[in-house]
Amino acid sequence: MVMPTPIFGRKYQHGVNWITAIAMAGFHVGAVAALFHVDVGAMLAAVLLWVAAGMFGIGMGYHRLLTHRGYKTPRWVEYFLTLCGTLALEGGPIFWVAIHRIHHQKSDQEGDPHTPREGTWWAHMGWIFFGEGLHQEAALLKRYVPDLSRDRFHVILSRWHWMTNVAVGLVLLVLGGVPYVLWGIFFRTTWGLKTRDDSTNNWWVALLTFGEGWHNNHHAHPTSARHGLAWYELDLNWIGIRALRALGLAWDVKVARIGSATAPEIDEAVA
Repeated sequence: MVMPTPIFGRKYQHGVNWITAIAMAGFHVGAVAALFHVDVGAMLAAVLLWVAAGMFGIGMGYHRLLTHRGYKTPRWVEYFLTLCGTLALEGGPIFWVAIHRIHHQKSDQEGDPHTPREGTWWAHMGWIFFGEGLHQEAALLKRYVPDLSRDRFHVILSRWHWMTNVAVGLVLLVLGGVPYVLWGIFFRTTWGLKTRDDSTNNWWVALLTFGEGWHNNHHAHPTSARHGLAWYELDLNWIGIRALRALGLAWDVKVARIGSATAPEIDEAVA
């Protein structure tokens, strides 16, 4: 059976996605509640989980490894980074990667799921509150992620991606009680969701997202594992990938070559 092509964009998405809306409202309430339970240990746990989810998970894992295959790793490293990505509460790997690949294919054109040309609010959060958002059936998005759809681990994790936060939340509850859960799950997740930007190079967004804010650089060189191309463009995700390579856990690392009109857009990193 031939599945219809999913159509994204503001004019195609109608009706509130109540599952997402209720979940986001609940997490925001929990984030505010965390401010009334100040605990140094809980705040430290939140920072560590923020780094795990945002840097290891979304930046190094979901984005630069799974979506663009900017480098290669052993399978167990890929799976670990993917597990970290589910902690960001941005959907499972199949959903996230498929939608981001569509975003690149239709960048700022009709069919782009979250183009800023539809408005800042739409690009930031409106696209997940209306229509199908991240809750598309995997079969509809399979054509965009044939590599992940053949991997049983990614298929199962995409279905049960929310369980990682449940498991971590239970561990935090045992270790430190309610304050640890409020900071480590609710505040940390809400903070991570509020620091996304998909419109331009933005230094402060890059700082808060470990290097994902160099968005124009990324669209110019989408498969490059390095987004901060100038010496002053801090890119912690790139530093993490270089660390993996130094340990022998990353290879075939692609990096944009700039400054030469005759050089190929992407070249294997050797430095």
